Parts: sequence; C-alpha cells; structure tokens
Amino acid sequence: MSLLLIVSLVVLGCCTGFLAGLLGVGGGMMLVPFMTILFTAIGFPIEAVVHMAIATSMATILFTSLSSVRAHHQRGAVLWPVVLRLAPGILIGGIIGGGAVFAVLKTGYLSLVFACFVGFSAFKMLRSSKTTVTRQMPGTAGMLTAGSVIGFVSSLVGAGGGFISVPFMTWCNIAIHNAVATSAALGFPIAVASVIGYVWSGLQQTSLPPGSFGYIYLPALAAVASASVVTAPFGARVAHSMNVAQLKKAFALLLFCLASYMLYKAIRTL
Repeated sequence: MSLLLIVSLVVLGCCTGFLAGLLGVGGGMMLVPFMTILFTAIGFPIEAVVHMAIATSMATILFTSLSSVRAHHQRGAVLWPVVLRLAPGILIGGIIGGGAVFAVLKTGYLSLVFACFVGFSAFKMLRSSKTTVTRQMPGTAGMLTAGSVIGFVSSLVGAGGGFISVPFMTWCNIAIHNAVATSAALGFPIAVASVIGYVWSGLQQTSLPPGSFGYIYLPALAAVASASVVTAPFGARVAHSMNVAQLKKAFALLLFCLASYMLYKAIRTL
C-alpha cells in the first residue's frame, strides 16, 4: 500500500473508533463508502470492491467493539443480560447474511428499505413524547427474532448493528446511555458471525487481490483497526459526559446521514 493510502485508512480508523465509543455503532456506514473509493482507486476488481469494503469494515468491528465496550463496562453501563439474550439470534442472522446471502444479493431494494427504516428510527428518536414508555424487553422468542434481524441486516451492510439495536432498546424502555453501551458489546458477536460468513463465501472467489482473506483485505484491516482501538475509549468518555437529549440528537443525526447514503445508493442501483 502507498503511504497516502495508509494515512487515509488510519484517519478513517480514528474517526470510526470515536464514533463506536460515542454512539455504540461500529462505524461501518462511514467505512464502507470510503473503502469503496479507496479500493476502486487502487484497482481492485470492480465486481468485488463493495463486497470487500463491507467485509473489511465489519472485520474492524472485532477490534473496535472490544475497545469501546471495555470503556463502557468500566462505567457499569453495559447490560450484559441483554447482550446474552440477543447474542444467539445475532450469531444465526449474521452467519446466514454474511455467508449464504452476502455474495449473491442485489442491494438496490435492500438499500431502499434500509434507508426508510433508519430514517424512521431517527425521526422517532428526535420526536419528543410526553407519553410514559412502559414497554419491556420481549421474551426468549422475541429476543431471538430481534437478534436474528440485527445480525442479518448488519452483515449485509457491514455495520455493527447500533442503528437497529439502539432504537430497539430505547423503544423497550432502556436508557439511551445503557442502550449505546450494550450496543457496543453486541458489535462483537455481530462481527464474529459476519466475518465467518465473509471468509467462507470469499474463499470461493478466485479474482480477489493478494492480501485478501476471503472478502477481507488484511492490510486495510490492520491500518483501520490499529487506529480505531485507540480512539474508541475517547468516544465512550464523551458519551458519558453528555446528557440524554444531546446523545439522542447526535445519534439521530447520524441515522439521518446513514439513511441519506443508503437512499442515494438505492437510487444509483435501481
């Protein structure tokens, strides 16, 4: 890799790690478009560029989530019972999405549905409501279903799942700080399941560039992950210094950005 490419990936990793700690997201929606641009510029096969960007983005979450969740755990914000209840479904959904569907699915309609969902989630989070929320987390079947959806969708878009899990948990009457911290912990099983699928499906491809492990480009993974694990604790520290209203607005604005990007992607594809 050239020095310019390395510097670009390190800066990208710093921003991603900070977002992971601040908002409980893996940063995939920021990583994927930039990695797509970079991989295209260095001449990767056009049919594999987006797949490799998504897979490499998700692989960085293996490291970012551990750094982020450590900072949140030290503040007692992670709801580990919720993590343990959602994790089985996440593993199932992530492996299916990353392995069985990822390599063959047309992304246009998925991008459109995803944009609508994320935009609606952001709207709900910004809207002030005086109604007392009395919903609780669902039972075993509901948690398995919710986890499967989070893992499946996350594996297809290369994100850590915070864009689904945080709104889901706040909808179930979990405080936003706990939801963000718990989402950071959920990023690890999401990444594990998805990476297994990406490697399995990518090893069957013969046109991937040197340095690839399945669909994951290892040099880019090393550059981004090494930077992101440094900045994730700073993001977590900032998250715990903000009030609930500020954190909700910050997360909602991020969701609107994600929705805009996915809508643009859908229009370009369809």
